[in-house]
Amino acid sequence: MDDLLAFRVPLGGFAIGVAFGAVIDRTGFCTMGAISDWIALGDTSRLRGWFMAIAVAMLGTQLLQVIGAIDLSRAIYTGSRLTWLGHVAGGCAFGIGMTLAGGCGSRALARLGAGNLKSLIVVLVLGITAYATLRGVLAPLRLALIDATTLTLPRGQALPDLLAPGNAHMRAALAATLALGIAAWACRGDMKRIRSRPIVAGIIVGALVVAGWAVTGILGHDEFTPAALASLTFVAPIGDTIIYAMLFTGTPLGFGVATCLGVIVGAAASAKLANSFKIEVFTDRGDFLRHLAGASLMGIGGVFALGCSIGQGITGAATLALGSFLTLLSIIGGGVIATHFLDEGGWRAAFAALKRGVR
Repeated sequence: MDDLLAFRVPLGGFAIGVAFGAVIDRTGFCTMGAISDWIALGDTSRLRGWFMAIAVAMLGTQLLQVIGAIDLSRAIYTGSRLTWLGHVAGGCAFGIGMTLAGGCGSRALARLGAGNLKSLIVVLVLGITAYATLRGVLAPLRLALIDATTLTLPRGQALPDLLAPGNAHMRAALAATLALGIAAWACRGDMKRIRSRPIVAGIIVGALVVAGWAVTGILGHDEFTPAALASLTFVAPIGDTIIYAMLFTGTPLGFGVATCLGVIVGAAASAKLANSFKIEVFTDRGDFLRHLAGASLMGIGGVFALGCSIGQGITGAATLALGSFLTLLSIIGGGVIATHFLDEGGWRAAFAALKRGVR
């Protein structure tokens, strides 16, 4: 029984990851796809699904905070250090990278589970560059840039703490207003839209983010060795998963590693059940170089921004942290720029030239 309790957080993370991977595979939930559909096709369906996920995650996360089930001051998003340059530059780099790589880190894990071997390269390169930026050769540069541009907010950077510190009613009112406003926009005031696939996917993803907080904050509560308060995010955890696979004892089987493994398993099971499991490889050298560059930008940018389009764009935004909103807007901005450039053939021309040079 004690051994089972010791693994309650990773078991919970694995279960959440399985559900998340299955939802992504079955519904096509994708933050990169949401931006590209919007810019290239004028279709905001998946974008609305993404923002519905934010609304649900925000409402559930703040409810857990208000009732005292979790303490969001322990989360990495709400601290007093606002690393604005990292959020903006890192977010833009991540947005460009996920466009080049055909999806963010979570999407790459799901595609890997469904047989896409291109995503194996994306996952490996993303994890390695993330670790190089977090703790390796790029860490001194990151720390120098961050330290030189950090703003200190003594009350923390969560909007309720900035506007009315310690006022639980203000927190609840702000969270409800933002969440319901975002949800209303996502549905366009038409409740029939709530049954559409992107909206349903967003509701489930948002609920899984809330479940992540509950697993680490409630199941992981321990007076002596509490689990780190976290939920769904996929930059540093992918690096941790690679280290865990290589060394086994080099990093603990925590929530993040278990979630990454669960996403692969969940997507694989979903693809098998739907008979959509298919081995895919790179079509040419340009395809490989584009994915390589995109994965590198996601790994580096994600660490600078303290998260990805899921980790900051949904999980972080649910904490109402100012830095998370900066990152969310920057990721969208980077994705918009990259999508426009791809449509105009800029990236294709650049990679064609690079390919000729490699030859």
